Amino acid sequence: MRTSRPSRRTVLAGTAAAAALTTLPSLTGHASAAEPTAAAGHAYRWRNAVMGGTGFITGVLFHPSVRGLAYARTDIGGAYRWDERAARWTPLTDHLGWDDWNLLGVEAIAVDPAHPDRVYLALGTYAQSWAGNGAVLRSDDRGATWTRTDLTVKLGGNEDGRGCGERLLVDPRDSDTLWLGTRHDGLLKSTDRGATWAAAMGFPGSPSATGQGVTLLVAAGRSLYVGWGDGDGTAGAANLYRTADGTTWEAVLGQPSGAAAKVPVRAAYDRHTRELYVTYADAPGPNGQSDGSLHKLCTTTAIWKDVTPVKPGGTTADGSADTFAYGGVAVDARRPGTVVVSTNNRWAAVDTLYRSTDGGRTWVSLKDSAVFDVSETPYLNWGGDKPKFGWWVQAVGLDPYDSRHIVYGTGATLYGTRDLKNWAPQIRGLEETSVRQLISPPVGQAHLISGNGDIGVMYHESLTASPSRGMATNPVFGSATGLAQAAAEPAYVVRTGWGDNGNGAYSNDGGQTWAPFKAQPDVAKNAPGPIATNADGSVLLWVFVHWDGTKYPAYRSTDNGTTWSEVSSFPKGATPVADPADPTLFYAYDTDTGTLLASTDSGRTFTARATGLPKGDSQFKVVAAPGRTGDLWLSAKWNGLYRSTDGGAAFTKVASCWASYTLGFGKAADGADYPAIYQVGSTESITAVYRSDDEAKTWVRINDDQHQWGWTGETITGDPRVYGRVFLATNGRGVQYGEPV
Repeated sequence: MRTSRPSRRTVLAGTAAAAALTTLPSLTGHASAAEPTAAAGHAYRWRNAVMGGTGFITGVLFHPSVRGLAYARTDIGGAYRWDERAARWTPLTDHLGWDDWNLLGVEAIAVDPAHPDRVYLALGTYAQSWAGNGAVLRSDDRGATWTRTDLTVKLGGNEDGRGCGERLLVDPRDSDTLWLGTRHDGLLKSTDRGATWAAAMGFPGSPSATGQGVTLLVAAGRSLYVGWGDGDGTAGAANLYRTADGTTWEAVLGQPSGAAAKVPVRAAYDRHTRELYVTYADAPGPNGQSDGSLHKLCTTTAIWKDVTPVKPGGTTADGSADTFAYGGVAVDARRPGTVVVSTNNRWAAVDTLYRSTDGGRTWVSLKDSAVFDVSETPYLNWGGDKPKFGWWVQAVGLDPYDSRHIVYGTGATLYGTRDLKNWAPQIRGLEETSVRQLISPPVGQAHLISGNGDIGVMYHESLTASPSRGMATNPVFGSATGLAQAAAEPAYVVRTGWGDNGNGAYSNDGGQTWAPFKAQPDVAKNAPGPIATNADGSVLLWVFVHWDGTKYPAYRSTDNGTTWSEVSSFPKGATPVADPADPTLFYAYDTDTGTLLASTDSGRTFTARATGLPKGDSQFKVVAAPGRTGDLWLSAKWNGLYRSTDGGAAFTKVASCWASYTLGFGKAADGADYPAIYQVGSTESITAVYRSDDEAKTWVRINDDQHQWGWTGETITGDPRVYGRVFLATNGRGVQYGEPV
């Protein structure tokens, strides 16, 4: 789910691409010599703690030549291949590491109808100046291993327009020729299967620094059509170009104009009728659309026809404006004239799929007869008693071997049907949550409680099934900003986040059920931040930080959030840390000044202790070792790791690693008297996941080259009841948990 509030993103080169190639392992490839795998004797098995999707499926592509083969892409969580026999998705890009975090957003996918084992990915999450350039991966074994070409242009898999496409295409006349549409650098062409790229000669589109550029590529017979998103929608302004020879380009004549046809979003070609269906919108989406249409072009006569199922702009039964656009479109490879199209950004009447069997003359809304079963992923009830048909529907797939098998992506899942009536998530194995907080309770049924972007807090009574309670309710949060447990009273848990009916809640049963704070500071509605509770759960400290970075004073409560008082001495924006053994102690790290502050009066006042520590980065983290008073660890990113054993009066730099991004604790090894320490950091040349059983004197790497997941610097924690088990938060691949094998 994506909302209008901040969600889970916690960043004109030339047109020729770099020619240097790197072979990268995915699921079965061999590790590179430059990046050692987990040390012998410390091998780990890594799996997702199952939630079931939870993120935006931006594209789904059935292979036209292989029954049961499909691929899916996401905006920040990589790409996947569908395994029909196992009925689950296999991740294909988990091998991308820390330095390649920007490649976890997938701009486009392409397959080769003539070579079923070939698949291509265009990767790049952000097209902004601070983000890295994109890359193209190509595989000859359906994504088991990859060869990579780094581009000199930026792609935007998590930018506006990310549901458009596909922007990558194998030329129907030559399998060695690929086309790649970019947002700000025009159309690129490769004649060596993606090894090198150059500007497509003669392409007439003039890219804009703020526009969409190429929005889609589609083959119609032996012709190639290119959607163009930088037009203004006026009559005569081209938004669709065509080439028959790959060299000579022309604007398609008679193409629709006006606001409802400003941006071509998706296209699908019916080879039986030789008609090209194109969905349009007044904005690239997925948000911000209020008008749209569906047109079809007879490619043999060059005649256009408006086949829009329902015109946007009416009113719903309650008088709300029924504004929306059109998104995904797919044609039936077996039945001429059968087409499915989705609405998008239809919040009042709720999005739907329309299906036609007569070339768009008449339509049926599949939502009207839909029966949903979300028992496998209960969070899709969104705290109510039934799921929505969906939102952000820009990815639609129709199985070329089964006319009744339709799938469509939403902002939270991928729904599928095989009878046009009964729908259920077709999401096993695909996990895209952006995770912010993790707790592994020392007692109780759940070994994990997670705080997440978009879906709030989840209580994981099982690690292999989506939480049966769904997302935490009373109130429902879109995204969690804080999660804390009383160390000496683990039944007491508090959470904060972006909610419409309150921004904080507490639980007296370990996070199974919740009650909202009876009151909250006024600033909480627009700037909910992290929260801490002291060891016995008698005091709450709540920090307020707006998504734009503005910091506000912290507040304190001693009555479960019924009343609050400002703590003026607490450094604005700092994350509060409770001492796990002494309920009178709190700590705070002021990253603006590099100062550790402490409170000895249960959070009423804070005074400076250690000074001169690393400063200037709000992501520096202080963690308290469990069961001990005053044993603090500071992860200071590239400044390294520091430890204090006197409550923050002094810190000593730890010599065993040169970078530490996040750190947590788990059950001690047999015979050890100190908890196991888990860290995302760098002890040698790479950033990886490590464990130490000797108070950070030595470390062993416990992930491997096939399991890296891009950026993993938010939080990590071990299981206090199971030695060796560790939970790792990712930004787009959910909660990964590892166990020794």
